[in-house]
Amino acid sequence: MDETMVAQVRRFNRVVTQQVGALNDRFLARDRPLGESRLLWEIGADGRDVRSLRTALDLDSGYVSRLLRSLESAGLVATEPSGADRRVRLARLTDAGRAERRLLDERSDELAALLLATLPERQRERLVAAMAEVERLLTAATVRVAPADPDDAAARHCLRAYAAELNARFEGGFDPARSIRADAADLRPPAGLLLVATLHGAPVGCGALKLHGAEPAELKRMWVDESARGLGIGRRLLAELERHAAEHGAPAVRLETNAALTEAIALYRSAGYAEVPAFNAEPYAHHWFEKPLPPQA
Repeated sequence: MDETMVAQVRRFNRVVTQQVGALNDRFLARDRPLGESRLLWEIGADGRDVRSLRTALDLDSGYVSRLLRSLESAGLVATEPSGADRRVRLARLTDAGRAERRLLDERSDELAALLLATLPERQRERLVAAMAEVERLLTAATVRVAPADPDDAAARHCLRAYAAELNARFEGGFDPARSIRADAADLRPPAGLLLVATLHGAPVGCGALKLHGAEPAELKRMWVDESARGLGIGRRLLAELERHAAEHGAPAVRLETNAALTEAIALYRSAGYAEVPAFNAEPYAHHWFEKPLPPQA
Protein backbone atom coordinates (compact mmCIF):
# COMPACT_ATOMS: atom_id res chain seq x y z
CA MET A 1 0.00 0.00 0.00
CA ASP A 2 1.20 3.53 -0.87
CA GLU A 3 2.68 5.07 2.30
CA THR A 4 1.58 8.57 1.27
CA MET A 5 -2.02 7.41 0.96
CA VAL A 6 -1.88 5.69 4.34
CA ALA A 7 -0.48 8.85 5.94
CA GLN A 8 -3.28 10.95 4.41
CA VAL A 9 -5.95 8.59 5.77
CA ARG A 10 -4.42 8.82 9.23
CA ARG A 11 -4.34 12.65 9.08
CA PHE A 12 -7.98 12.66 7.98
CA ASN A 13 -8.93 10.35 10.86
CA ARG A 14 -7.21 12.59 13.39
CA VAL A 15 -8.99 15.71 12.14
CA VAL A 16 -12.40 14.03 12.07
CA THR A 17 -12.16 12.47 15.53
CA GLN A 18 -11.28 15.87 16.95
CA GLN A 19 -14.01 17.74 15.06
CA VAL A 20 -16.83 15.33 15.97
CA GLY A 21 -15.83 15.21 19.64
CA ALA A 22 -14.76 11.57 19.71
CA LEU A 23 -11.83 12.47 21.99
CA ASN A 24 -14.11 13.88 24.66
CA ASP A 25 -15.71 11.52 27.20
CA ARG A 26 -18.64 13.95 27.44
CA PHE A 27 -19.87 13.96 23.82
CA LEU A 28 -21.94 17.08 23.00
CA ALA A 29 -21.53 18.17 26.64
CA ARG A 30 -23.55 15.18 27.89
CA ASP A 31 -22.47 12.75 30.61
CA ARG A 32 -21.50 9.96 28.24
CA PRO A 33 -18.91 9.26 25.50
CA LEU A 34 -19.58 9.10 21.77
CA GLY A 35 -20.07 5.31 21.72
CA GLU A 36 -23.01 5.42 24.14
CA SER A 37 -24.59 8.36 22.33
CA ARG A 38 -24.28 6.64 18.98
CA LEU A 39 -25.86 3.46 20.34
CA LEU A 40 -28.72 5.50 21.79
CA TRP A 41 -29.32 7.05 18.38
CA GLU A 42 -29.14 3.69 16.56
CA ILE A 43 -31.73 2.09 18.86
CA GLY A 44 -34.18 4.67 17.58
CA ALA A 45 -37.77 5.40 18.47
CA ASP A 46 -39.01 1.89 17.61
CA GLY A 47 -36.28 -0.10 19.37
CA ARG A 48 -33.94 -2.63 17.83
CA ASP A 49 -32.64 -6.13 18.49
CA VAL A 50 -29.18 -6.23 20.02
CA ARG A 51 -27.75 -8.51 17.35
CA SER A 52 -28.63 -6.07 14.57
CA LEU A 53 -27.05 -3.24 16.58
CA ARG A 54 -23.78 -5.17 16.79
CA THR A 55 -23.88 -5.91 13.07
CA ALA A 56 -24.81 -2.39 11.98
CA LEU A 57 -22.04 -0.79 14.05
CA ASP A 58 -19.55 -3.66 13.55
CA LEU A 59 -18.87 -3.81 17.28
CA ASP A 60 -17.79 -6.62 19.57
CA SER A 61 -20.71 -8.19 21.46
CA GLY A 62 -19.01 -7.63 24.83
CA TYR A 63 -18.49 -3.93 24.09
CA VAL A 64 -22.13 -3.48 23.02
CA SER A 65 -23.25 -5.23 26.22
CA ARG A 66 -21.16 -2.84 28.32
CA LEU A 67 -22.61 0.19 26.49
CA LEU A 68 -26.14 -1.12 26.98
CA ARG A 69 -25.57 -1.76 30.69
CA SER A 70 -24.35 1.80 31.12
CA LEU A 71 -27.40 3.20 29.29
CA GLU A 72 -29.69 0.96 31.34
CA SER A 73 -28.08 2.20 34.57
CA ALA A 74 -28.77 5.76 33.44
CA GLY A 75 -32.43 4.88 32.87
CA LEU A 76 -32.24 5.59 29.15
CA VAL A 77 -32.62 2.06 27.74
CA ALA A 78 -34.47 -1.13 28.69
CA THR A 79 -33.65 -4.53 27.21
CA GLU A 80 -36.07 -7.46 27.09
CA PRO A 81 -36.52 -10.77 25.26
CA SER A 82 -38.41 -10.64 21.96
CA GLY A 83 -41.97 -11.91 22.05
CA ALA A 84 -41.41 -13.80 18.79
CA ASP A 85 -38.11 -15.42 19.82
CA ARG A 86 -36.98 -15.19 23.43
CA ARG A 87 -33.40 -15.89 22.40
CA VAL A 88 -33.40 -12.45 20.75
CA ARG A 89 -32.92 -9.43 23.02
CA LEU A 90 -34.60 -6.14 22.15
CA ALA A 91 -33.31 -2.74 23.23
CA ARG A 92 -35.89 0.04 23.61
CA LEU A 93 -35.58 3.67 24.66
CA THR A 94 -37.33 4.74 27.84
CA ASP A 95 -39.14 8.08 27.98
CA ALA A 96 -35.92 9.58 29.32
CA GLY A 97 -33.98 7.88 26.51
CA ARG A 98 -36.26 9.37 23.85
CA ALA A 99 -35.85 12.82 25.38
CA GLU A 100 -32.07 12.36 25.46
CA ARG A 101 -32.05 11.27 21.82
CA ARG A 102 -33.99 14.39 20.80
CA LEU A 103 -31.49 16.54 22.69
CA LEU A 104 -28.57 14.75 20.98
CA ASP A 105 -30.17 15.41 17.60
CA GLU A 106 -30.53 19.10 18.39
CA ARG A 107 -26.95 19.45 19.59
CA SER A 108 -25.60 17.45 16.64
CA ASP A 109 -27.40 19.83 14.28
CA GLU A 110 -25.93 22.78 16.15
CA LEU A 111 -22.41 21.33 15.95
CA ALA A 112 -22.74 20.73 12.20
CA ALA A 113 -24.14 24.23 11.63
CA LEU A 114 -21.29 25.76 13.67
CA LEU A 115 -18.70 23.91 11.60
CA LEU A 116 -20.27 25.13 8.35
CA ALA A 117 -20.71 28.69 9.63
CA THR A 118 -16.95 29.16 9.98
CA LEU A 119 -16.47 28.73 6.23
CA PRO A 120 -17.44 30.98 3.31
CA GLU A 121 -20.29 29.66 1.14
CA ARG A 122 -18.07 28.24 -1.60
CA GLN A 123 -16.00 26.27 0.90
CA ARG A 124 -19.17 25.05 2.65
CA GLU A 125 -20.42 23.64 -0.64
CA ARG A 126 -17.06 21.98 -1.29
CA LEU A 127 -16.96 20.51 2.21
CA VAL A 128 -20.49 19.07 2.02
CA ALA A 129 -19.83 17.62 -1.43
CA ALA A 130 -16.55 16.10 -0.23
CA MET A 131 -18.28 14.64 2.83
CA ALA A 132 -20.91 13.01 0.62
CA GLU A 133 -18.17 11.45 -1.50
CA VAL A 134 -16.22 10.27 1.54
CA GLU A 135 -19.40 8.77 3.01
CA ARG A 136 -20.05 6.89 -0.22
CA LEU A 137 -16.49 5.58 -0.44
CA LEU A 138 -16.31 4.59 3.23
CA THR A 139 -19.62 2.75 2.84
CA ALA A 140 -18.19 0.96 -0.21
CA ALA A 141 -15.14 -0.01 1.86
CA THR A 142 -17.37 -1.78 4.39
CA VAL A 143 -18.89 -4.09 1.75
CA ARG A 144 -17.69 -7.68 2.06
CA VAL A 145 -17.66 -10.11 -0.87
CA ALA A 146 -17.29 -13.81 -0.09
CA PRO A 147 -18.30 -17.24 -1.44
CA ALA A 148 -21.60 -18.59 -0.12
CA ASP A 149 -23.55 -21.79 -0.44
CA PRO A 150 -26.65 -21.26 -2.62
CA ASP A 151 -28.84 -22.59 0.21
CA ASP A 152 -27.58 -20.08 2.79
CA ALA A 153 -30.20 -17.55 3.89
CA ALA A 154 -28.28 -14.58 2.46
CA ALA A 155 -27.77 -16.36 -0.87
CA ARG A 156 -31.43 -17.33 -1.10
CA HIS A 157 -32.43 -13.73 -0.41
CA CYS A 158 -30.22 -12.48 -3.25
CA LEU A 159 -31.37 -15.11 -5.74
CA ARG A 160 -35.04 -14.42 -4.97
CA ALA A 161 -34.46 -10.68 -5.35
CA TYR A 162 -32.61 -11.27 -8.64
CA ALA A 163 -35.54 -13.23 -10.09
CA ALA A 164 -38.08 -10.71 -8.80
CA GLU A 165 -36.25 -7.79 -10.40
CA LEU A 166 -35.96 -9.55 -13.75
CA ASN A 167 -39.65 -10.41 -13.59
CA ALA A 168 -40.46 -6.73 -13.01
CA ARG A 169 -38.12 -5.35 -15.69
CA PHE A 170 -38.42 -7.84 -18.53
CA GLU A 171 -41.18 -7.34 -21.05
CA GLY A 172 -43.45 -10.32 -20.43
CA GLY A 173 -41.82 -11.12 -17.07
CA PHE A 174 -39.22 -13.73 -16.15
CA ASP A 175 -39.72 -17.42 -15.45
CA PRO A 176 -36.54 -19.13 -14.16
CA ALA A 177 -37.86 -22.47 -15.41
CA ARG A 178 -37.65 -21.18 -19.02
CA SER A 179 -34.15 -19.81 -18.59
CA ILE A 180 -30.93 -21.80 -18.97
CA ARG A 181 -30.38 -23.69 -15.73
CA ALA A 182 -28.30 -22.31 -12.90
CA ASP A 183 -29.52 -24.34 -9.94
CA ALA A 184 -27.87 -24.66 -6.53
CA ALA A 185 -25.88 -27.69 -7.68
CA ASP A 186 -24.52 -25.67 -10.63
CA LEU A 187 -23.28 -22.93 -8.31
CA ARG A 188 -21.36 -25.10 -5.86
CA PRO A 189 -17.71 -26.14 -6.29
CA PRO A 190 -16.47 -27.81 -8.36
CA ALA A 191 -19.33 -27.12 -10.80
CA GLY A 192 -19.49 -23.42 -10.02
CA LEU A 193 -19.30 -20.64 -7.48
CA LEU A 194 -21.65 -18.12 -5.87
CA LEU A 195 -20.42 -14.86 -4.33
CA VAL A 196 -22.55 -12.76 -1.97
CA ALA A 197 -21.87 -9.12 -1.11
CA THR A 198 -22.92 -7.90 2.34
CA LEU A 199 -23.14 -4.42 3.83
CA HIS A 200 -23.28 -4.26 7.65
CA GLY A 201 -24.14 -7.94 7.59
CA ALA A 202 -27.10 -7.58 5.20
CA PRO A 203 -26.96 -9.19 1.72
CA VAL A 204 -26.89 -6.53 -1.02
CA GLY A 205 -25.60 -8.34 -4.10
CA CYS A 206 -24.55 -11.58 -5.71
CA GLY A 207 -22.90 -13.06 -8.76
CA ALA A 208 -22.15 -16.60 -9.87
CA LEU A 209 -20.09 -18.74 -12.19
CA LYS A 210 -20.71 -22.00 -13.97
CA LEU A 211 -17.34 -23.62 -14.60
CA HIS A 212 -16.56 -25.85 -17.56
CA GLY A 213 -12.94 -26.86 -17.11
CA ALA A 214 -10.82 -25.57 -19.99
CA GLU A 215 -13.89 -24.05 -21.68
CA PRO A 216 -15.12 -20.48 -21.03
CA ALA A 217 -16.89 -19.98 -17.70
CA GLU A 218 -20.45 -18.66 -17.66
CA LEU A 219 -21.36 -15.58 -15.61
CA LYS A 220 -24.76 -15.94 -13.94
CA ARG A 221 -27.07 -14.31 -11.39
CA MET A 222 -25.48 -10.86 -11.26
CA TRP A 223 -27.58 -8.62 -9.02
CA VAL A 224 -27.09 -5.60 -6.73
CA ASP A 225 -29.79 -4.27 -4.42
CA GLU A 226 -31.13 -0.89 -5.49
CA SER A 227 -30.24 0.59 -2.09
CA ALA A 228 -26.56 -0.27 -2.60
CA ARG A 229 -26.08 0.80 -6.20
CA GLY A 230 -23.41 3.39 -6.88
CA LEU A 231 -20.94 1.75 -4.46
CA GLY A 232 -19.09 -0.23 -7.14
CA ILE A 233 -20.42 -3.57 -5.87
CA GLY A 234 -21.24 -4.89 -9.32
CA ARG A 235 -17.73 -4.16 -10.56
CA ARG A 236 -16.20 -5.81 -7.48
CA LEU A 237 -18.33 -8.92 -7.94
CA LEU A 238 -17.40 -9.06 -11.61
CA ALA A 239 -13.67 -8.72 -10.90
CA GLU A 240 -13.80 -11.41 -8.19
CA LEU A 241 -15.70 -13.80 -10.46
CA GLU A 242 -13.19 -13.26 -13.25
CA ARG A 243 -10.36 -13.98 -10.81
CA HIS A 244 -11.97 -17.22 -9.67
CA ALA A 245 -12.65 -18.24 -13.27
CA ALA A 246 -9.01 -17.68 -14.20
CA GLU A 247 -7.82 -19.63 -11.15
CA HIS A 248 -9.97 -22.56 -12.30
CA GLY A 249 -8.36 -22.53 -15.73
CA ALA A 250 -11.11 -20.83 -17.73
CA PRO A 251 -9.69 -19.05 -20.79
CA ALA A 252 -12.60 -16.59 -20.90
CA VAL A 253 -15.86 -15.55 -19.26
CA ARG A 254 -19.10 -15.52 -21.22
CA LEU A 255 -22.49 -14.08 -20.40
CA GLU A 256 -25.82 -13.29 -21.96
CA THR A 257 -28.14 -10.47 -20.93
CA ASN A 258 -31.43 -8.77 -21.67
CA ALA A 259 -31.72 -5.41 -23.44
CA ALA A 260 -33.70 -4.04 -20.47
CA LEU A 261 -30.62 -4.30 -18.23
CA THR A 262 -28.90 -1.21 -19.58
CA GLU A 263 -26.76 -0.66 -16.46
CA ALA A 264 -25.42 -4.21 -16.63
CA ILE A 265 -24.62 -3.88 -20.33
CA ALA A 266 -22.71 -0.64 -19.64
CA LEU A 267 -20.77 -2.37 -16.83
CA TYR A 268 -19.78 -5.32 -19.01
CA ARG A 269 -18.63 -3.11 -21.88
CA SER A 270 -16.61 -0.86 -19.57
CA ALA A 271 -15.00 -3.95 -18.00
CA GLY A 272 -13.68 -5.16 -21.35
CA TYR A 273 -16.43 -7.51 -22.53
CA ALA A 274 -17.01 -7.58 -26.28
CA GLU A 275 -20.31 -8.47 -27.90
CA VAL A 276 -20.18 -11.80 -29.75
CA PRO A 277 -22.65 -13.92 -31.73
CA ALA A 278 -25.16 -15.89 -29.67
CA PHE A 279 -23.51 -18.97 -28.14
CA ASN A 280 -26.62 -20.42 -26.50
CA ALA A 281 -30.39 -20.41 -26.81
CA GLU A 282 -31.25 -18.35 -23.74
CA PRO A 283 -34.83 -17.16 -24.46
CA TYR A 284 -34.46 -13.94 -22.41
CA ALA A 285 -31.19 -12.80 -23.99
CA HIS A 286 -30.67 -10.06 -26.56
CA HIS A 287 -26.92 -9.64 -26.14
CA TRP A 288 -24.04 -12.10 -25.69
CA PHE A 289 -20.62 -11.02 -24.39
CA GLU A 290 -17.21 -12.58 -23.87
CA LYS A 291 -13.97 -11.48 -22.24
CA PRO A 292 -10.68 -13.37 -22.55
CA LEU A 293 -8.82 -13.95 -19.29
CA PRO A 294 -5.05 -13.74 -18.83
CA PRO A 295 -3.41 -17.13 -18.41
CA GLN A 296 -2.51 -18.04 -14.83
CA ALA A 297 1.10 -18.74 -13.89
